[in-house]
Formats: sequence, C-alpha cells, structure tokens
Amino acid sequence: MKPALCAAALTLCAGALLATPALARDTKYMMPLQEVLDMPEAKEKLDDSFRFYLSGQKTPKVLERLDSGVSNRKTNGVGKSDEDGCRWAALSALIALQDTAKTKGANAVVDIVSYYKKNEVASPTDYECHAGAVVVGVALKGTYAKVAP
Repeated sequence: MKPALCAAALTLCAGALLATPALARDTKYMMPLQEVLDMPEAKEKLDDSFRFYLSGQKTPKVLERLDSGVSNRKTNGVGKSDEDGCRWAALSALIALQDTAKTKGANAVVDIVSYYKKNEVASPTDYECHAGAVVVGVALKGTYAKVAP
C-alpha cells in the first residue's frame, strides 16, 4: 500500500511542476538607434548611401512609399551585456531591412517602429529591445521608401 501512495504522490508533484509556467527573464530596454549606427560594424555592413528614419524623426522628402516590412532578429546574449546584445540584434535587424529595401528599389526605410511581439512602440530616437537569460531580440517594422537625396 505504501509504494502505491508514494507513486501517486510523485505523480501529483510531477504534474504540478509541469503545469507551473517557467519564469524566464524578459528585460525591456529602450536604446538609442544612433548608438547602433555609430558602431564600427554598422559602418562596415550598412550602405552609407542608405538611410533609416524612426517614426517621428524628420525625413527628407519622401518621393515614393513602397511596401512595409518587419525584421525580427535575435542574438546570443551569453558573454555580452544586455546593451551590447541589443545593439547587435538591432544592427542585424537594420541589415535585413536594408537588404530587402534595396531589392525593392528603395534607398531608405521610414516610419520605423519597434514591433516586439507585434506591439508597436514609436520613438523618434529609440528602439525597443528585450533581453532574456540567453537570447536578446529586436523587432523593427518600417516602410521601404525612395527619399530625396
């Protein structure tokens, strides 16, 4: 009888543990986009004739608006500060937006908003980043456009 009670107790405990949601770290940061654009790696990987404009930021005259797009990028946060991970993920998101925009004939991405978990956050200076225990992520949404030089 005792082994049956022990087995039942273990089954209940195991079921309770499996039903408990995991508490993962998800720290939100608002970071200046200019810090990303000033990175030496950004100067190497981003086309210097291409432009990025956050929502609310003053832009040159928009000659043509094309499609909108989203870039959701993650980076390994192990061994990096959250802030460094945010900058790397944001740079990766900008590269992806730039590459897609160029295929559409655009020379800029305008009205960029943070789009983490499809929640729009607009700022004329900052982007939203989320850092977990292992992964850091940035999602950006913007409109591909042709702007005046």
